[in-house]
Amino acid sequence: RLADGREAIVPLARVPVVEPPPAPTFEVLPAGTIAICMATFEPDMNLFRAQVESLRAQTYERWTCLVSDDCSSPEHFEQITEAIGADPRFVITRSEVRRGFYRNFERALEMVPDGVELVALCDHDDRWYPEKLQVLHDSLGPAQLVYSDQRLVDIDGRVLRDTLWRGRRNNHTDLASMLVANTITGAASLFRREVLETALPFPDPPGIDFHDHWIALVALASGDVAYVDRPLYDYVQHSGAVFGEVTQGPKPTLSGRLRGWRAAYFCGYMQRDVQAQTLLARLGSRLAAPKRRVLERYVAAQRSLPAFLWLAARSLRRFAGRSETLGSETELAQGILWKWLIEARSRLPGHRLSDASFPDPMSFQQKRLRRWRARV
Repeated sequence: RLADGREAIVPLARVPVVEPPPAPTFEVLPAGTIAICMATFEPDMNLFRAQVESLRAQTYERWTCLVSDDCSSPEHFEQITEAIGADPRFVITRSEVRRGFYRNFERALEMVPDGVELVALCDHDDRWYPEKLQVLHDSLGPAQLVYSDQRLVDIDGRVLRDTLWRGRRNNHTDLASMLVANTITGAASLFRREVLETALPFPDPPGIDFHDHWIALVALASGDVAYVDRPLYDYVQHSGAVFGEVTQGPKPTLSGRLRGWRAAYFCGYMQRDVQAQTLLARLGSRLAAPKRRVLERYVAAQRSLPAFLWLAARSLRRFAGRSETLGSETELAQGILWKWLIEARSRLPGHRLSDASFPDPMSFQQKRLRRWRARV
């Protein structure tokens, strides 16, 4: 309202409203049906067809595949639907907007129909062994999630690494290590509906988020995780499936190192802080006391010296063979140190304002993990 009593209306913003796609309809699914959730975006069609055929060859026959396409081009989406054909076990929908792989897998998981108790994740460019679903199903036992090893192969099927765990220790029991560095690949896993119900909706932490890391945390925080110690699929390495070249680069300057510490705080420590706090809120009394203490200690690390020292000291475990995080705690501790440093500088008389803006998410890269992933 203006001083003279008149009213003025000023538009502040335009908020686009996107209608959700209609929920897919299903025939009555037989008991024991596994929902395979596949996320697609402009897949290499030769690899996609090979993946589809590997699903059709599964010895465990009670499955349905829910395909969420992340707004591929109309031409590409048509090729995807043609590759699936009239097979009623596949249900495919196309997002009207580009979501990115994290939210696209969330969308696929939201399609899981009522009554389905087991869920598997599927990339659009791997090759499953015929026994994969059956072995995971039989190995789940009382656990919340089970996952397997995998082979790394090139686009022509040549074996690059016959196990994922060369140079790094596997982990499916230590929640603190899982929070710092994920060891469970989504495409290797099968999990219960209770995990899905706790995981959805996905949280929105800063940085680059990974659906399989979040699901692994939910599964391990809420119960046990089982492991099948043999590869059950081929993880195809190609230009669209790797994290990029890993190089040492020039030795960073002090200002460059501090920028890296800033990224480690926002995109490393704070990302996991959001995940930890979400687990504490959603699981509540279902959290076992030791796991609750781990999450609370991590959250406290940016304001409590004992909790900070606990986190920082964990990086030394790799020297005793506990290499599941490859010492990534060091980077998270550096992020907290950056926060403490700028807080201390802000209290100094005549200090210059420090750069505390949100960094480029790609500037936090967990370099040791990237080098391990790139080593074939």
